[in-house]
Amino acid sequence: MHLKRQEAPRRWPVPRKGSVYIVRPNSNLNNGIPILVVLRDMLKIAQNRKEVKRAIHLRQILVNEKPVTDDKRAVSLFDTITIVPTKKHYVIELSKNRKFEAKESPYSGTKVAKIINKKMLKQKKVQLNLNDGSNVLSDKDYKINDSIVINLKDKKIEKHIPLKEKANVLVFDGKHAGESGRIEKMNPEHKMAEIIVDGKTVSVLIKQIMAI
Repeated sequence: MHLKRQEAPRRWPVPRKGSVYIVRPNSNLNNGIPILVVLRDMLKIAQNRKEVKRAIHLRQILVNEKPVTDDKRAVSLFDTITIVPTKKHYVIELSKNRKFEAKESPYSGTKVAKIINKKMLKQKKVQLNLNDGSNVLSDKDYKINDSIVINLKDKKIEKHIPLKEKANVLVFDGKHAGESGRIEKMNPEHKMAEIIVDGKTVSVLIKQIMAI
């Protein structure tokens, strides 16, 4: 199914004028962006869809250590894109104008993700459901809204980052998306947090922030 360019998510950094249609990601429409758009329109390392498809066929494009198999594959916040021939790595971030951007970065081998849900399994294992649509198993009962740092090679949790007062956070949704700061006060009852951004206090929904 096609996606009209005018209806593309506002965080996609693409012109609203031009061809009528733009590729629709195969998942995560609201929180992701197709790898085709990243390579062709954002990084401009491919001139057209044919070049992207050829690079994918040659297994030259990796996302989080895995070869991409579909040019509609959605990438989301903090995913790492690797261009094999050039050995360059790009991380998907949010700019202060609330748009996705692909920043060249040294390869860290990790990704930070927010726990949005969890499920108890057998043998005291917990399935953590993450904001990027993936999940990971743990033998520790981390809290919903906390963040974890995942090793991209073995999918193991390297670090736990609690969402609490004084924690550094990124706002990834809402009118303050793309801004980062420190939590000054938490109000779980109202599902709100006050954060300090550039010396100013702003109120955001807890579901819109991620500990980093």
